[in-house]
Amino acid sequence: MENTNEMTIIFDSRPANEALARVAVASFCTQLNPTLEEVSDLKTAVSEAVTNCIIHGYEGEVHKIRVDCSLCGQELKVDVTDHGTGIPDIKKAMEPLFTTRPDKDRSGMGFTFMEAFMDEVSVESEVGRGTTVHMKKIIRR
Repeated sequence: MENTNEMTIIFDSRPANEALARVAVASFCTQLNPTLEEVSDLKTAVSEAVTNCIIHGYEGEVHKIRVDCSLCGQELKVDVTDHGTGIPDIKKAMEPLFTTRPDKDRSGMGFTFMEAFMDEVSVESEVGRGTTVHMKKIIRR
């Protein structure tokens, strides 16, 4: 039988909850016996996705963020969803150093980090309706 499992966590878009999401996803992943580097990569990617929801999606207002995780064999999928402002130009938003919030000391490297630390990253977004970041990582042990 294939090793499958799912988890969903929903929390307020408060900066303190970024750590909750990071640790929850990392803990969920441990059943695949990842390396410390794989866990660190995963935590960084989740942190960036959740921070984008807080800073850009909800512009500092408190609403809900949803993180869905699923395992199938050695493949971990993580979806991070907000119902905020949405992204008008996904391709532009994913360019290194592009930011809409320089006033908040944002470097514009969030998507770049996600892509560097995960095996696959894709984004779905609709202006005024929200954004979902889909990430996949193969745990190679």
